[in-house]
Amino acid sequence: MNFEEIKELVEIISTRNVNEFELERAGIKIRISKNQPLAAAAPAPLNSLTPPAVGGGAGTVVTQPAPAAPTASPGSVLAPADAEEEGLLLVKSPMVGTFYAAPSPESPPYITASEEVSPGKVLCIIEAMKLMNEIECEVSGTVVRVYPENGQPVEFGETLFSIRPR
Repeated sequence: MNFEEIKELVEIISTRNVNEFELERAGIKIRISKNQPLAAAAPAPLNSLTPPAVGGGAGTVVTQPAPAAPTASPGSVLAPADAEEEGLLLVKSPMVGTFYAAPSPESPPYITASEEVSPGKVLCIIEAMKLMNEIECEVSGTVVRVYPENGQPVEFGETLFSIRPR
């Protein structure tokens, strides 16, 4: 890539609702990221994951202190609001796209409920505008629930996973 192509990429990204973009071509890797100010009234999250990029990235995690709430029984289904009350980290979709639990239809899912995860572990793929964006975990813990079904469209900010941190 030459300078003009990179400059054009920066201009395109800056006019779109994209916070981070990464491109790797012929051994050259380019990453473009927008700085976003934090809201002054919002408390700082325990762990904030960055939006995904082509070939790597992560979702957004929202945390809430755990009140003394009863834990869910193994067969129960937790809504995102209930998961927050139980002190679980919620991994949110950083973009609008299609949720894929596995790298291909024949492959097993990246993760399943009750599976242990660690930072860097790929959780899923969000396809947006023909780009496959891997969503990576940035915390250690246990996956409590996978919310969307494979192939389901997801919205920006929609809960993808709940994780019980270690």
